[in-house]
Amino acid sequence: MKVMAINGSPRKQGNTATLLNKALEGAKSHGAETEMVHLYDLDYKGCRSCYACKLKGGKSYGKCAIRDSLTPVLERIDNADALIMGSPIYLAMLSGEMKSFLERLIYPHVSYATPFPSSLFSRKMPAGFIYTMGANETNMKDRQYDWQIKANQAILDFAFGKTEFLVVNDTYMFDDYSKYVNAYDVNAKEKRRREVFPLDCQKAFDMGTRLMIKREQLNR
Repeated sequence: MKVMAINGSPRKQGNTATLLNKALEGAKSHGAETEMVHLYDLDYKGCRSCYACKLKGGKSYGKCAIRDSLTPVLERIDNADALIMGSPIYLAMLSGEMKSFLERLIYPHVSYATPFPSSLFSRKMPAGFIYTMGANETNMKDRQYDWQIKANQAILDFAFGKTEFLVVNDTYMFDDYSKYVNAYDVNAKEKRRREVFPLDCQKAFDMGTRLMIKREQLNR
């Protein structure tokens, strides 16, 4: 089985990438072949609203007509057995690259036929999404970051079926906090990094394992 992870962070060794790698380790432990894609390595844009994916009888009906460096990634996802995505929360939203990726991945499969909306995905795929942010749990709710997570989950559930998610709060942002203007309690940040982040990594690992079990159940 093939599992793909999509990193929507510009950092290849940051919090999001670390958690995605842990999820892939979980999938590997269950016998999966894995691949990590770093979106910031690619040259692509989001949906261009060309509607070629909606054209009756069109050669691109149900798939994105844009050809760029994201195209082969979308093609590999079509043949994958499970998908794990991850993004930091920037300004209460997904990263720009992740948002553009999701537009290209999901919108071509949204049918305007009756009943609307319906999905053109040929199958349900076990999927997961990992959200990371510097805000703690209280600040996340006070700043209404959770609305973005709920909205994104509704889209993912529509596309893939019930999608797992993991929210990782209060992440460690800088190697040396003394170099940057910040109002964080550095000792508390370091304590959380030591004590809580390893638990988050285990949760990501477990997600990868569960997605493989779900895939096997769908294949029966």
